Amino acid sequence: MSQGPLANIARIVDAKSRRISSFDRTGGNADAVSIPKGECRTIAEIAGAGIIRHIGITIACDDPLHRRNLVLRCYWDGCEHPSVESPIGDFFGQGWGMKYNFVSLPLAAAPRDGNALVSYFPMPFGQGARITVENQGTHDVSAFYYYVDYEEHPSIPEDMGRFHAWYHQELTSPESATGDVENEWAVFGPFANNPSDERNYLFCECEGKGHFVGVNYYINCPSPIWYGEGDDMFLVDGEPWPGSAHGTGTEDYFNQSWSPDEHYLHPYFGTARAPGRGNDSARFGWLGRTHVYRFHLEDPIRFQRSLRASIEHGHANNLTLELASVAYWYQTMPGRPFPPLPSPEERRPLPEIGVVEVHRWRDAWRKAMGGGRLFGHER
Repeated sequence: MSQGPLANIARIVDAKSRRISSFDRTGGNADAVSIPKGECRTIAEIAGAGIIRHIGITIACDDPLHRRNLVLRCYWDGCEHPSVESPIGDFFGQGWGMKYNFVSLPLAAAPRDGNALVSYFPMPFGQGARITVENQGTHDVSAFYYYVDYEEHPSIPEDMGRFHAWYHQELTSPESATGDVENEWAVFGPFANNPSDERNYLFCECEGKGHFVGVNYYINCPSPIWYGEGDDMFLVDGEPWPGSAHGTGTEDYFNQSWSPDEHYLHPYFGTARAPGRGNDSARFGWLGRTHVYRFHLEDPIRFQRSLRASIEHGHANNLTLELASVAYWYQTMPGRPFPPLPSPEERRPLPEIGVVEVHRWRDAWRKAMGGGRLFGHER
């Protein structure tokens, strides 16, 4: 039976289409709400059973990091803890508080300049739904426009999981068997082995029955060397390493090849942001901010009791990287509460390494090599 995105479009359903939006109740054109700093606004509260089909958001705020400082939360079926908790930009495919166009089937950041945040993930609920946005930033949100389009249903089938999304971040450190050495591409000796997922970067750890449907993955690489030798690993229902689904490298998991550094936007996977060097990658390497994504819409990873999904930060976890991610999955309720969300100060992204820092590295290397007329290739 077809499972594609248009598989059920012709099916007649016993449901009512509804919308909650920020439209001006006076009939005027002031079609937005404000969210003062430090406050939390409920943008949708729905009783009964239904499915949220579409969310659209546009934000005007003077806080340059408002996309990291606004927190989106979704609650299903009266549960006290959220099933979705993420900075609003990262949820919709916008890393580091930035704005840029992003295209995928379930999520998008649309023109102008990535300002329109869009979700088409179906979000079922059986006994009510609530969506909130908290302003943890330094400025008031002067205008917050939103649509929440949903269907009212008499009931929801028991086999419909509840949508979940979790934000995680980490500044990793070299932890390979060779010690505190960033030994990518075996530059400083033989590669270490990593017969475990213990020190990997974690992007999903959940309990219940369901299926994993994707991840937005944000990498700030402070080195020109390729960041993506790390393997993806999925351990299902508490199984030991290497588990049910073990990959061969970061670019392979994201359906790409040979250390890419270019934009590519497929409905299910791609690179939404690259440092922009294109054919000059051999010269500049992979220094800077990259956003890749993979949605398992045709190949969900199913679990009966639990799932632990992670990826190495460099082969055998040998690189320092500033990583952030939002993982998406469906599961039975209630899910396990998320760990505490990092504070706004902790979520403040590190700057990209620039040409001055690289020149300082060169100066330190020259001095360590004895100084003089050294071009940079000497060992």
